[in-house]
Formats: sequence, C-alpha cells, structure tokens
Amino acid sequence: MHNIDLKKYEIRTDMAIDLTEKDKKTFKPLSYIKDGVKISWLKLDKNNNIGKKEGTYLTLEFNDVTDDDSKKIISKVFMEEFKKMLEVVGYKKNMKTTIIGLGNAKSTPDALGPFSTDKIIVTKHFFDMNIDVDESFSNVSAFYPGVTGTTGIETSDFINGVVKEVKPDLIIVIDALASSSISRVNKSIQVSNAGISPGSGIGNKRKEVSKETLGIPVIAVGVPTVVDAVVIVADTINYMTKNYVYNKSFQNKKSSKFINKPVNYLNGKIDVTEDDKKTLLGLVGTLNERELKDLTYEVLTPIGYNLMVTPKEVDFVIEKLSDVISYGINHSLHEL
Repeated sequence: MHNIDLKKYEIRTDMAIDLTEKDKKTFKPLSYIKDGVKISWLKLDKNNNIGKKEGTYLTLEFNDVTDDDSKKIISKVFMEEFKKMLEVVGYKKNMKTTIIGLGNAKSTPDALGPFSTDKIIVTKHFFDMNIDVDESFSNVSAFYPGVTGTTGIETSDFINGVVKEVKPDLIIVIDALASSSISRVNKSIQVSNAGISPGSGIGNKRKEVSKETLGIPVIAVGVPTVVDAVVIVADTINYMTKNYVYNKSFQNKKSSKFINKPVNYLNGKIDVTEDDKKTLLGLVGTLNERELKDLTYEVLTPIGYNLMVTPKEVDFVIEKLSDVISYGINHSLHEL
C-alpha cells in the first residue's frame, strides 16, 4: 500500500473513548455496567498523545433511548454519574449555575443543546427578586446563543458577555458531537470537565469554552449525532467480514437450517483471521482498521463525498436524548 498523506484530513470525533479504546495499555478507563448502561471514566493528563485536553471524561453507552422504560433507566444512571462529575469540579448547592445549549435549533442533528436547555428548571430570577425560594432548589439560569452563522456573533464572545453579567460559579454546556464509531451515534453520552470547542465535530472549530477561557469550572455534556461517511464505509467493510465469518461457521450446522430470520451476528464472539479477510476482500481485506479508514478517507474526501451523516430517525431520538440530559441535570442541581 502506498503512503497516504492525511495532513489535511482527519476523521472527526469529539469522543475521547473513540481515540483511546484501541490502546487499553496506555489508557486505562474505569469501566462498569449499571442497569445495562456501560460506564467509562477516564482521566487524561496534558501529555496524552490523542490531542484531547487534560481532564476527566465520562462516557455512557446504551442500546436504545427511544423505549420509555429504557429512557427512564438511562436518565437515572446519567443523573447518578453526572452527580459524580459535579463532585469532580467541586460543586456545592449554594453555587450559581448557568446552562448553555450550543448548536442550531433549526438543524435537528445540531439541536441537542437548545432542546435540552428548554427543559431546564430555571430559578435565578426568583433568587434575584429575593423571593423565598424553597431550599430544595439551586440558583440556575439557562440560555442558548444560537450559532455564529445566524447571529454574526462568535459563540464564545456571547458566552463571555453573559458570564460577566450573570457571574455564575459553574457553567454546563450541552452540544451535539461527532463520533468515529457508528455504534455510538445517538447511543452514548460524554461528560467532561475539559471544556468544549463549538463546531469542532463538523470541522468548524470555534473559540474554546473552558475553565481557562472563562475562569470558572465548565462541564461539557454531549451526544454524538453525526458520523463521517468514511466511518460508515470502513465499519461496513469490517461488519461484512464478521458476517462472512459468522455465516461460514454456521453453514454446515443443522441448527442453522431452522433460522429463518436475520440474526445479530455481533452478539457472539467472532474471530476473523487474515485468511478470512483475504478470501472475502482481497487486498483491501489485508488492511487493518486504521489503514482501511485512511484509504477510504483518501478516496472520498478530495472529491467532496465524505459527508456528515445522521440517522433518519434523528428527530425522534434527539427529543428523547434531550429528556435524558435535562432530567439528569435538573435532578442533580435541584432536590426534586
């Protein structure tokens, strides 16, 4: 295989777990399962080699947020883990918190921030009016600044102005992200204290929103809602190989003759050998996962076909995900 110059191109992901899961020796997350939700805590130092900011990263992975029972479970788990992140940044109930929903409310895959912010229980105005607020509530304000393309104002400048006026003790930003894994799109939530750069997931990186730029702790909450076309192509080739190996192992078994519907071949352990890949895919089958994505990137990006893709049911899913995030934040900041 010839050398590929990818200096101009980069597979976009905001998810720390996408970049660290292949190197468990260097990166050792604390992982566990709670009520069917996979939880991973990872602490990165400033010398990490994956280009992520120093900080603590929490990732929750789940199968389905559209079912009401599942949504309730995910909401509860998210709340419990989010409270732990609040402890990491030193949150106290008497602190003033401002929730900021980043993104474009008119573009559904990018509307997670505004949708979630609309569901936050805001109380700052009651405290400002010296109303006797029930002690179970905290001082919370919320807004979404829109996007620079529609306001003409840099998002970070907008946020800086509000912070100077409101003077919160903690900022929580909510935003849609990008992932380099199909399996995590709309099925994972990342929380970190490392701040965020609006628009970075779609290659439109803006000024950073973080403790360094604002002078107060910042917790970033995000869900990957889009993925590069490159990732879809590369992952499909990998899944194709696993499907081939799965079917090959069962084709001579009598039990397979009674199966008359599609089977999720990923549920079992599948050992794909180099010979399997060569047999099915020839030269392309000999490439490892990184080389396969590199080649796909080289093919699609220069001709403008490396599109950002989102699932067709994104409207419905974003509504459910915003329920989960707003529930977790509301029940963490207020005693509901």
